[in-house]
Amino acid sequence: LGGALCTLRFLRYNFGTPQHTGGFHMENTIDHGHVPVLRERVTELLAPALCNTTTNPPIILDATLGAGGHSEYFLTTFPQVHIIGLDRDTTALAQATTRLASFGDRLTTLHTRFDDFPTAIQAAADAGNITCQAALTEGISGALFDLGVSSMQLDQVNRGFAYRIDAPLDMRMNNSEGITAAEILNTYPHGDLARILKTYGDERFASKIATAIIREREHAPFTTSARLVELLYDTIPAATRRTGGHPAKRTFQALRIEVNQELAAITNVLPRITDALAPGGRAVFMAYQSLEDKIIKKYFTEITTSKTPRGLPMELPEYAAKFRMVTRGAEKATPAEIADNPRAAPVRVRAIEKLATSANRKETP
Repeated sequence: LGGALCTLRFLRYNFGTPQHTGGFHMENTIDHGHVPVLRERVTELLAPALCNTTTNPPIILDATLGAGGHSEYFLTTFPQVHIIGLDRDTTALAQATTRLASFGDRLTTLHTRFDDFPTAIQAAADAGNITCQAALTEGISGALFDLGVSSMQLDQVNRGFAYRIDAPLDMRMNNSEGITAAEILNTYPHGDLARILKTYGDERFASKIATAIIREREHAPFTTSARLVELLYDTIPAATRRTGGHPAKRTFQALRIEVNQELAAITNVLPRITDALAPGGRAVFMAYQSLEDKIIKKYFTEITTSKTPRGLPMELPEYAAKFRMVTRGAEKATPAEIADNPRAAPVRVRAIEKLATSANRKETP
């Protein structure tokens, strides 16, 4: 079957007649406290890859498993799909594994930062995991990267991600290793503090805040978020505080990105996941702030652009693009989706597809 017909039959099998609202509808869904952001649209973007790749059964890499909401929806919607779920957060991984236990060996969970997924999958394959062995030999059919901090982590007040509640300044997504936000505040020199606040938080008063942090830590080290929030209120001019949201928002974002090396992880994983996709496979990235989206946009543009020298009358196969854009630019949540799930407001979704070679196309029935 052609890709479009295959997908249509696939959706009708699972959903009945496809809806004409840009997404899917399932009457029986399970809600574990949070609705995954753009769940139906992400499913719609990945669905054709589950028909068009040669991987059997289709394998989805959920690179940011979190509470397991997206994966649960995929496993329920696509009965033949197997999922490899990753998370660096041991607590989230344990909870998601328990939540999805009823799906049996269709789910494999691995504790790793998502940019190190090749190593984790190789180790699991060497240990005998059949899904991971297939992912290495046949490729991954679809991949989802739901970036940033998860709803579960935001709601765990002891993690230090939320600036509205006094909590230890930790902010580690993997709370078993790495530097904490408190250690950054208490040890980084002025120049480094100002740099991360400006670069990762787009904070206008980065230098002024860095000066205040160094002055304050001479009296006592930073340990909890309330003291940092109070410092930011005192340092950022009142006129600025009245617009642009909570005055701590930018500083907390910058610290979280630095603690978890989030932008480095995105930069690292992009070539790794595109290499790992099977022909016809798709990767979907969900970014929640401009720094993430810029990295993804730049890489996607590079790999979907032909390198054939200008002026030649034909495309040179060795220089042809190996991927194509699935989304037109970055897709955003609709007002209705934001009303249902306010955490969808900042999301930017981009998707690409790995093009099949001529040999692959001939072999596909």
